Order: sequence, then structure tokens, then C-alpha cells
Amino acid sequence: MPAIRPRVRLRPSRKGFSAFAPVPPVDRLSDLPPIRTNPGNLRGRFYVPEGLTGPAPLVVVLHGCTQDAAVYDHGSGWSTLADRHGFILLFPEQTRANNPMLCFNWFSGNDTQRGMGEAASIKAMVDAMRKAHAIDPERIFVTGLSAGGAMTSVMLATYPETFAAGAIIAGVAYGCASGVSEAFDCMGGRARSDARELGARVRRASPHKGPWPRLQVWQGSADTTVVPSNADAIVLQWADLHGLGPKPDRSDEVESYPRRVWLGADGKPLIEQYVITGMAHGIPLDPGAGQDGVGEAGAHMLDVGLSSTDRIAAFFGIAPEPAEAPRRKPRAAAPPKAQPRAAAGRKAPAGSVQATIEKALKAAGLMR
Repeated sequence: MPAIRPRVRLRPSRKGFSAFAPVPPVDRLSDLPPIRTNPGNLRGRFYVPEGLTGPAPLVVVLHGCTQDAAVYDHGSGWSTLADRHGFILLFPEQTRANNPMLCFNWFSGNDTQRGMGEAASIKAMVDAMRKAHAIDPERIFVTGLSAGGAMTSVMLATYPETFAAGAIIAGVAYGCASGVSEAFDCMGGRARSDARELGARVRRASPHKGPWPRLQVWQGSADTTVVPSNADAIVLQWADLHGLGPKPDRSDEVESYPRRVWLGADGKPLIEQYVITGMAHGIPLDPGAGQDGVGEAGAHMLDVGLSSTDRIAAFFGIAPEPAEAPRRKPRAAAPPKAQPRAAAGRKAPAGSVQATIEKALKAAGLMR
């Protein structure tokens, strides 16, 4: 396996968040031994709670751009929940050799097809974890943020027989883009398709004929990086696969945030959609909920008084449904305006993929 460059995190300061600072003080993850099939050249990390006996659920967690596995786990609190409720975590991790901003390449045809690239590498890591640990094959799940959310769409589409359910945070529908320029159109909500075409893209991605994984979708209403219409497109895509209509069977609120639910024939949720009103680009958290708080607020880790990590685990059926608490004022409902800069001395060549990505991130206020 090629050498991996030092992992980094975003460190808060009075002026905002600086990029490429050291990893969080506590890295709870272990390195997955090199796997034989790794066409996407990804790194693998994992977490197994001490004393856990199987067969246990497995959750595949996919980080966002500028993040790594340790940063995402530290912010989202997944390993904390794994300790509490007894499940195993797999964190595929991007490398700068693949993408200079550490984004999963969800827009690359070589990485988004069954048996190819990064999608095949993630599936091979799942298989490796199943061989090494006592994992329940009926309880394997996948979730991710932003580029990791988009890659979650890829994994659910290309290997639907592997996953019982998934959760996408600020992601996009599968097949939304097949290149960098199309990716920006997709993120900006300019890639339009009807439900039938959206569903057809997933059906063409594998020989699977169903049943399809259940899905939970999270989106901030003030997200200008991945605009809210993308969440609606994801819901339409999976409603079509499940044979459901565009209108939900139930609409309610959770901690004052809107939730829409599509039910299966058994009356249980097949699709859930959360809209976090006023939230920008990031993962919704509630780290201040006393001893039961999960995660830590920071760049793209947003304290909105509702823990998506808790709710996702409950939707997967591997943790109890959290009890609603009295509404409190969030500590950080929006990310700092100052966001990561590229590492000094690494100016991207004009016209390169890195330059294009950096230009878009600057326009979105994610770089300066």
C-alpha cells in the first residue's frame, strides 16, 4: 500500500478555522490491514468496542471533503455510540493522491460503478471486516456527509444487496454527475431528472432486483454548498425504487425540525427526510445534551440541538430512539465564515481538477 501523507484536521481559532492542522487529540480508530482488492487506493480504518461479542452490526462511515476518518469520528461521535450500543465501525478514508481535497470521487465514472475504483475498494473493506470480525450480514449499514454522503448514494446503488439501510447527509442522488463540471451543477441543484429516471439510474447500477435498502436523508435548509433540492432528488430516487409516491405518509417535527416519512406495507418507515431549518453545510449534532451528548461542534459539525448520529443509529435499528428534550438554543447553528485554506506552497495549476475544486469551494465560502 502506498505511503499515506500525515492526516490533518481543522483547528478552531479566533479568526475561524485553519486547515491542515494536527489530528484531534484522541484518535480511537485502528488501521485496517492492506486489502488485496483496492482499485480505488483508499485507506481503511475501523473501531471495535472492547469486549464486543458478535454477530454485531457494522456501520460504514464516509467522511466529507477536507476531513479524514479520525476527524469525522471525533466530531460525529460514532465510536461513542458504538461503545454504548454494541456495533462495529468501518471508516474508508480518502488519500490526497486520489483527491487533493480528500473528497471521495463520487463524480468519477471510474469510482462509481460496481466492481470499479473507490466503490469496489469500500466493498472489499466490508468483506475484509466480515472475515476478521463476527458481523451480522443482515445488519450492515452505510452513512456519510457531503462527498461522503454522495458516496453513500454510490454504495447503496452499486451494492444494494450488501446494505440493509443508509443515511445521507448533505449528499446527492446517484448518477447526478459524471465529471467535475457536472458535479458543481449537481451540487447547485441544476441537474434535473424525474423520479423514473432517477430510479432507473440505480436499477442500472447492479443486477439487484430488490428489496432495496431503507434510507434516511438529512439536509440543512441554508446549505449553499449542496443545495436543498438535492435531498428532494434523493428521496424521489428511492421512493421510485420502493414503489412509493412523492408525497410522504406522515409529516411531523422532531425537536422542532420538519421530518417527512414514507411507510412500507408493514407500516414501518422506508424513507425518512429531515430538514434542519437555518442550518448550513454540515452534520447536525447535539453535543451538549449532558452525559448523553454525542460528538463535538466544529467545522461542518454543527450544534443544532438534534443529533443526526443518534437518529441515524435508531433508524438503522442498532440503538434506541432518542427521547426528545426541551428545546434549547444551539451553540453553533452555522459554521464559521472563515474556512480552510490550501496548504502553503501548494498552489494548484490553472485548469487542473484541484484548481476547479478550490475555485468552487472558495465561491461557496469554504476556502479563502
